Amino acid sequence: MPSETNDAVDLPLLEKPRAEQVLYVDDASSLRSGIKVLAALQGPVGVDAERASGFKYSNRAYLVQIFRRGGPILLIDPIAVLVDDAHVFEELADFLNECEWVLHAASQDIPCLSELGLRPKKLFDTELAARLANLERVGLGAACEALLGIRLAKEHSAVDWSTRPLRDDWLNYAALDVDVIIDLRDALKELLEQQGKLTWAETEFENATKFQPKAPNLDKWRTMSGLSAVKDAQVLAVAKSLWEAREALAIKLDVSPGRLVPDASLVEAATAKHTNRAALAANRKFAGRASRSYIDTWWAAIEKGLASRDLPSLRSPHTGIPNHRSWPQKYPDADARLKNVRAAVVKRAEELNVPVENLVSPDTIRQLCWQPLGLTSEKVSNQLLGLGARLWQVELIASAVAEALNLPLVGETQD
Repeated sequence: MPSETNDAVDLPLLEKPRAEQVLYVDDASSLRSGIKVLAALQGPVGVDAERASGFKYSNRAYLVQIFRRGGPILLIDPIAVLVDDAHVFEELADFLNECEWVLHAASQDIPCLSELGLRPKKLFDTELAARLANLERVGLGAACEALLGIRLAKEHSAVDWSTRPLRDDWLNYAALDVDVIIDLRDALKELLEQQGKLTWAETEFENATKFQPKAPNLDKWRTMSGLSAVKDAQVLAVAKSLWEAREALAIKLDVSPGRLVPDASLVEAATAKHTNRAALAANRKFAGRASRSYIDTWWAAIEKGLASRDLPSLRSPHTGIPNHRSWPQKYPDADARLKNVRAAVVKRAEELNVPVENLVSPDTIRQLCWQPLGLTSEKVSNQLLGLGARLWQVELIASAVAEALNLPLVGETQD
């Protein structure tokens, strides 16, 4: 396995893409021309997308990067192209449907690419591959350092990609990601083959093509920072109303909610118990770019919360199994099973040189240990499959898990 102990400072810095051409594509005609060029070539296609996380409410792609060896890097402005001719993305999807996509952390990009009608049928996820290969660090830059012996210029990873026009140095940064990703794919594929893990990885890649984002949390307002200290139901109703008002405004303006008014300010407004709009406006702890310009919105939300008689419970309602942190005190048998099984899975992961969370998800193990329906290896296998574990995972851990589930619990004795 290649060394990961190289001093990154001594590695060459890749500052410019190695592809012969980098084309900024902001109209349908240019995209059609680019598709034609790439379709005439062979091999996998590197794909990436840039969003405006932390700046915009939406998760839409503001730049899509595509590269195939021997061709140009296409930096596609989806906003401009959609305005010109939305149908061209159907042509792009038809082309990509015939290709293996190479993405890094596919679950991050698939949702925004799906909004454009682009969804991989076959993919190679370089981050997931790096995890299965048990690299020490799995970010794109770190993996390139470990396996390709190069450093990437990564200083623009948190910029606002909705900005127009996009700066040249930002575009250069975006091009670098797909310029190296096919080489990284080849290096990881070879490493996984050497480790005997390629079939595992291919199963995980196939599963990743079916990725769907989690359903939205209906009680997301409860995640506001500082809200856990509130023990008054009426104050919680005000906080909930303020959060809902901020959410609606964020959607309307397409701005990240925290950039309008941070959580701490909403909690302050809910707990301060102001008697009028002027008092709220005078509170210096109620801050944020929209705190004063939308003062009527915030005051209306406070009044709505104060008038509410449908008060939220002080505790967040639980769905599914109880939080495992409460098991030691409230459910000692389940906790004992969990500890036994975790130890067995950790040992198995070390034997296989795979991160524990990639061998089996922690939630799957918790579900299994909460109420085991059978302790034989066959029954454990069926339960694991029913909980979403892949066959390769089940084959590697079912026996060890069944054995761990059969260990005596605290206070028990074996017959």
